Amino acid sequence: MSNIEQTLSIIKPDAVERNLEEQIKTIFKDNGFVILKEKKLKLEKNEAEQFYKVHETKPFYNDLCEYLSSGTIIVMVLERENAIKYNRDLMGATDPNKAKDGTIRKLFGKSIDKNSVHGSDSPENAKTEIDFFFKN
Repeated sequence: MSNIEQTLSIIKPDAVERNLEEQIKTIFKDNGFVILKEKKLKLEKNEAEQFYKVHETKPFYNDLCEYLSSGTIIVMVLERENAIKYNRDLMGATDPNKAKDGTIRKLFGKSIDKNSVHGSDSPENAKTEIDFFFKN
């Protein structure tokens, strides 16, 4: 029985600044993901705060919001079997120094904050995050 899922992926400002979006999209496609929707945009700080609301009690919340709203991002809806798990595996650990070789964060991440990509961590968050960017 297949478990086709959708997940949200964000190519963060540090990766967009370095023109890495095509390389990152190719990695997704080479790993069986279909990019269903995508758009390039710049969030206002208050929008980043809404997006990361789940983290608002954490010490890094303000920096995270500042960073996500600091430049252009690319948001995508990715689809494949077990998309959430595979995307998390493909992204690698939050800290690029601890990420496995070949993962997106190991290849392109600069720091824990500037780790190039975001991906949903659960089916519930995937739905919430996709709706946040792709409301009909």
